[in-house]
Amino acid sequence: MAKVVFLEQNLEVDVPVGSSILEASKKVGAPEGDACGGVCACSTCHVYVEEGEELLREAEEDEEDILDKAFDVRMNSRLGCQARIEAEGTIVVRISEESLDAYYNEHPDVPRPEK
Repeated sequence: MAKVVFLEQNLEVDVPVGSSILEASKKVGAPEGDACGGVCACSTCHVYVEEGEELLREAEEDEEDILDKAFDVRMNSRLGCQARIEAEGTIVVRISEESLDAYYNEHPDVPRPEK
């Protein structure tokens, strides 16, 4: 098992190796967007991997192409739907503002916490 920590939401969840960051967010109820349903067709699941990047499968060309269209891309940017966990350990994630905006737009019934 691997542990995924959603830093700003103070949430953590254990998931099997082979899971994606997006799957982990859904399991624990973290507010990560997924407008395309997790098929690498948008950037609404954009996250920053703060720790544990070495536990993830490397980004492929399709993911990098989509990230080219994302906002506030950083060296540690990944698409949650494509960031598959390959080894046990802890992965610490910060959900991007783009992803948070998408989540709360997709879920208007969920109140957005104050910053």
